[in-house]
Amino acid sequence: MKAWLVAALVLLAVLAGLGVGVPWYATQVYDAPGPLAAPRAIVIPRGGSDAIGAALVDAGALDRPLAFHVATEITPGALRAGEFAFPAHASLRQLLEILRTARPVQHKLTIPEGLTSGQIAALLNQAEAMTGTAPSPPEGTVLPETYSYEWGTPRADIITRMTEAMTRALDREWEARAPNLPLPSARQALTLASIVERETSKPDERPHVASVYLNRLRLGMRLQADPTVAYGLGQPDKKLTRADLERDNPYNTYRIAGLPPGPICAPGLASLHAVLHPAQSDDVYFVADGTGGHAFARSLQDHEKNVARWRELQK
Repeated sequence: MKAWLVAALVLLAVLAGLGVGVPWYATQVYDAPGPLAAPRAIVIPRGGSDAIGAALVDAGALDRPLAFHVATEITPGALRAGEFAFPAHASLRQLLEILRTARPVQHKLTIPEGLTSGQIAALLNQAEAMTGTAPSPPEGTVLPETYSYEWGTPRADIITRMTEAMTRALDREWEARAPNLPLPSARQALTLASIVERETSKPDERPHVASVYLNRLRLGMRLQADPTVAYGLGQPDKKLTRADLERDNPYNTYRIAGLPPGPICAPGLASLHAVLHPAQSDDVYFVADGTGGHAFARSLQDHEKNVARWRELQK
């Protein structure tokens, strides 16, 4: 008798929602505040109303599972699995509306510019609400930005999205590139962008740094980029010694001519754009200036003066 009474009250509450006059107590079952003390995201499993109701009870959002079951049967719409945000004291009506129409909770993961593929995989494997294990993508093939995802998204799927985003960005920038660049392929542009990304964190400097390396390529000079040496040593943040610069490895641009075999990190859009739309400059040298930026020079004599100033600042 109690079960039928609850079912009847729920039905009457539904009718009340359709504009049919019923006694005030009928709406208490359907529209009364629920037990959830504070707003909360709850993961809803796949299954029928019993399984979903049990999850809501366990989360403290429901204290009348029978009424919930009856309400799902006599109101239209399928209940969905996923993670949903429920307000404090959500009523039975609100629970069902959220389960049927609300957008699942969106998690966000930000991939900073300049990380290696191993560091990106580590970030993914530490991220909440994903499933599976993230493989290390090929170096430089994922685009650093913020990605939204839902609970239960496979980490491998996020890698795929990141890779597709980089492919689109690189194709777009390559198509609109400045003329007469000494870069025969988009792959080489990506490699140089990764070096520029690691050389400076100042956005306004990137086109100038890019122009220095492009000028060196035109003149047949070695790039002598410290970040490539550190990457070749497997320690991208290492403070280099003179012995490090003299070691032979495919990424040591003090020892090899031209670009290294591939990217050394994941460059951002700004570095890609800087390489394919560089500043107009004849400079072929730069060194830190002590302010977080660099001093540029077109002659070795001027460069040596800039180096001397930097060494004095270091002292």
